Amino acid sequence: MKAFEFQTSLTPSHTLELPAELYAQLAPGSAVRVIVLLPEVNEASEWQQLTTEQFFEGYAESDSVYDKL
Repeated sequence: MKAFEFQTSLTPSHTLELPAELYAQLAPGSAVRVIVLLPEVNEASEWQQLTTEQFFEGYAESDSVYDKL
């Protein structure tokens, strides 16, 4: 089985668009196997990102004096 990887978006009519190069390799009515990968979003990673952003907002260049202790 050949594998092709590409990124696409869901159209307003809820279909996926394939690159033109891939259409040239597919015969009408041919069977294909589709795997859809979605980015994982979970509450823990969102909290981690927020915490990191908040931490660095409180950091000033004058704080670098403590890095030399």
